[in-house]
Amino acid sequence: MSQITTQLDGDAAVDPNLPPDPSRRMWVATACAVGGAAGVATAVPFVSSFAPSEKARAAGAPVEVDVSGIPAGQMITVEWRGKPVWIMHRTPQQLATLPSLDGELADPHSDRPGYTPEYAKNEYRSRKPDLFVCVGICTHLGCSPTPALAAGPQPGLPANWQGGFNCPCHGSTFDLAGRVFSNKPAPDNLEVPPYSYSADGTRIIIGVDENNKA
Repeated sequence: MSQITTQLDGDAAVDPNLPPDPSRRMWVATACAVGGAAGVATAVPFVSSFAPSEKARAAGAPVEVDVSGIPAGQMITVEWRGKPVWIMHRTPQQLATLPSLDGELADPHSDRPGYTPEYAKNEYRSRKPDLFVCVGICTHLGCSPTPALAAGPQPGLPANWQGGFNCPCHGSTFDLAGRVFSNKPAPDNLEVPPYSYSADGTRIIIGVDENNKA
């Protein structure tokens, strides 16, 4: 299953004066993170978005992304605050698997604080069921997980795998809503960043929501 992404700037660091951010772990600081990011880049071509300058992105400027053309079952990656943000268009079949996984997850309802805005505290962890937005950084040590979106047996994954994300560094796995499976090193679900939709619903503005104004 093909995916699309926007290239990450290696020198786009997070401003230390920004408010506390639960995913502010130097995801490019470890060899495993670099390896994981390289693996994603190899499998995923790059696409441009309506992004500000590199300096503005590093400082936390909002990033506007056209999501109207993402095919069902595929994802794109854009950069915000020097971090990869995944936007996935989930199929009805993928959405249907999410409730069945609750018993296998460490925090199925996203009750733990700091990683899920109120508007994403639902089964889909998203404003709209089909479009999922999250920061592609493992909550364990800041590695970059590898998308494994297809269901079915795959190397290093359980036989009943329904699709999701696999961190190659220490084996943490996440479902297609970014929820971490139980008994894995990652302590929390993948972070859902602040985001909102344009009036016509064709674009997502990452970095802007009810509590974070542009």
